[in-house]
Amino acid sequence: MSPNPDAILTEAETTVAGQVPPAVAGPDIDRPRVLVVDDDERNLLAITTVIEDVAEVVVANSGEEALRQLLKHEFAVILLDVYMPGIDGYETAGLIRAREQTKRVPIIFLSAVNKETEHLLHGYAMGAVDYVFKPVEPAVLRSKVAVFVDLFTMTKEIQRKALQEQRLLDANLRANAERLQVEQKLRLAEQRQAAIIESLPIILYLEDLTAEPRVPKYVSGAFETMTGFSFEAVQTSPDLWATRLHPDDRDRVVRSLAERRAGRSLSVEYRWQCADGAYRHFLDQAVIVQDSAGNPVELAGTLLDVSERRELEDQLNQIRKMDAIGQLTGGIAHDFNNLLAAVLGGLGLLERRVPLDEANRKVLEMARHAADQGAELVKHLLAFSRRQKLEPAPVDIADLAISVSNLLSHTLGGLVELSWHCDPGIGKAYADAAQLELALMNLIINARDAMPEGGAVSVHAADRHVTEVEPDGGLRSGDYVVLTVADTGCGIAPELLDQVLEPFFTTKAIGKGTGLGLSMVYGFAQQSGGAMRIRSEVGVGSQVELWLPVAPVDEKPPQAPVSPATVDGAEAPAVRMRILLVDDHDAVRATTAAMLEDLGHSVAQANDGSIALEMVTQAPFEFDLILSDYAMPRLSGAELIRQLRDIRPGLRAVIITGYAEPDAALMRGLDAPVLTKPFTPGQLMALLTKAAAS
Repeated sequence: MSPNPDAILTEAETTVAGQVPPAVAGPDIDRPRVLVVDDDERNLLAITTVIEDVAEVVVANSGEEALRQLLKHEFAVILLDVYMPGIDGYETAGLIRAREQTKRVPIIFLSAVNKETEHLLHGYAMGAVDYVFKPVEPAVLRSKVAVFVDLFTMTKEIQRKALQEQRLLDANLRANAERLQVEQKLRLAEQRQAAIIESLPIILYLEDLTAEPRVPKYVSGAFETMTGFSFEAVQTSPDLWATRLHPDDRDRVVRSLAERRAGRSLSVEYRWQCADGAYRHFLDQAVIVQDSAGNPVELAGTLLDVSERRELEDQLNQIRKMDAIGQLTGGIAHDFNNLLAAVLGGLGLLERRVPLDEANRKVLEMARHAADQGAELVKHLLAFSRRQKLEPAPVDIADLAISVSNLLSHTLGGLVELSWHCDPGIGKAYADAAQLELALMNLIINARDAMPEGGAVSVHAADRHVTEVEPDGGLRSGDYVVLTVADTGCGIAPELLDQVLEPFFTTKAIGKGTGLGLSMVYGFAQQSGGAMRIRSEVGVGSQVELWLPVAPVDEKPPQAPVSPATVDGAEAPAVRMRILLVDDHDAVRATTAAMLEDLGHSVAQANDGSIALEMVTQAPFEFDLILSDYAMPRLSGAELIRQLRDIRPGLRAVIITGYAEPDAALMRGLDAPVLTKPFTPGQLMALLTKAAAS
């Protein structure tokens, strides 16, 4: 049974001022709030008791307190007493309506007096939605408040649902936007992937495992770029792939493809003729794709163009092969020089010491000529192996043309015409002049031999500039003089172009040519800091380019060499020396000792560095000069001289060697001139004279 409102109000009048009902002390933030404003604490308690089961009640005992509460909370309805000290109800209502956040909150005026119409109209004018007179009928007040609380609750629910729908809409829009962005990124990634695949020398393909003949059912976009054929052309011509395999690779590749039917993966490299007629090296690799039951159904593979890699590998193998041959020829040249030194020295001694009639002199000259040819052969070997001793200097191309033309005037014969063409203002080449002449003579004579029925040989000289270092280890950046020797001869087959640079390989008939001409030129160009390049076409002719660096501006031209004096008719040396000759080669040591004695010197011999070291240790001032071979077992000539100078500082010394050039590290700081085998008595005397004067 509901409590009697009059009794509640009477009981409220006896409540101590300032007492707050328990319901107000712990507000439920989820319930709608009602603001009750009255300066009488008893009225506040009574009204709170009536409506506290409808909503959460917040009380204020003045207009100022009501405005403060409105700053803190949101209210479903405001019960506002009209007459209050300070700011009365009308003024408070006006202030509430003036504020944007609270102007739509319903206001019910409470009044115990002034029930006249004009007061009611004034209250409604100030924004009231209703007017309740005191004493308040609890049921009426609860009903009125409940209406506004329900309206507030429904409004909040509508707002909540609208906000929820808006959030769902926003989330949906974000999801759509994110999905669209992901799709765009995916399409961009696919486009990039396709572009990358098309730019690479690689083809992706899918092929049925049992396809016969071999026709893929899918290929990537790079197919036409790599092969020159469209995918449609392959599909309409099933035999195209097999017919364009290189004949030397066909059987091997067909066997590899047959093995895939046995469930093996495919990996095979072969040559395939593209649409332009050129063969490319392809690495064909594929794996077997299985269905859900584990049965093989198709091949997924790649076709990689490895032509450049194979070309680089061939170049590297060629470089290694040439280097190995160079190492071999360098060692052979050393041994040949020792033998030739003994032969030529012995022939010289026979000529000087034994009277010979005309017939015997011819035999000796034939032997010397053969030995000289052997010495030239060794020079060619050293030139190829890049171990000859070069003396580079500025070479004037115009003077070179005159010199070479004069040397070949009687060699080319009347069937071959030699012409020179030099660009105006061409620079000077930086090379060994004698070796450059020999290289050009070799190239021109080779051109002559390629035209047995006659023709024209042209030499064109031009300046060239290389901007970047060539990736294959060829020319460095800089300025070059290029000498191009061209003929109209038979040409060289493409498969032989690499072989023509190898020593002793020749395309000439048996007995014609040593096979060292081009290899010597190649070695000379490499050692000079340049390069040699060959272009040839069978039946059209060949062009050989000799690239040589341009001489530095401040480089001085070479001085004319002084011809070494010969024994015949030469005056005896001004200084006769006591010489210790050290050489492990018996024949060379014997002939060299005889040369020294013929020159008037006193000679002591040792076949080993340790023996020579012991001889000088026992008699440090017995000898004026040490003449030592460079390469000897256990103790080299360079190390021997260093140890001898520890015993006798300042001891003069000369190194003789069969190598083109001794090891620079071993010779560093030795201060001993070098005489290369084979040498003439005149060259030996000139070097000894120079050593004696030092």
